Amino acid sequence: MLASTTAAVAANTMNKGDVLATARVAGIQAAKRASSLLPMAHPVLVGNVYVNFNIADTYIELEAGVDTIDRTGVEMEALTAVTVAALTIYDMCKSSDRTMVIEDVALWEKSGGRSGTWRRAVSDGAPGSFEI
Repeated sequence: MLASTTAAVAANTMNKGDVLATARVAGIQAAKRASSLLPMAHPVLVGNVYVNFNIADTYIELEAGVDTIDRTGVEMEALTAVTVAALTIYDMCKSSDRTMVIEDVALWEKSGGRSGTWRRAVSDGAPGSFEI
């Protein structure tokens, strides 16, 4: 996104309101509704959801994490959370910046479920590591 857009988000001066607070709530709601959005996902008891942001000069990095006590992983819930949070940022900022791009949504780490723990290897040039 443009540096002016990032600055406006950080200063909480966007016309539509507090972008990051709204995106956080949208991401949490999305995680809880993933099974109704994804046809093959099954309902999971979501215990904790967090959506965090790292604001840089020309981008906002999002991180989402989901916990459950069910016997399955919650990566779809976390990926849904971060994607909907990113879409919310886009929606709230599009009137001042149509150049924004949402990119590099990826699972970085998961634990639990049948497959156990998995972590993405961070290679040179890859975005910073974070959990989803």
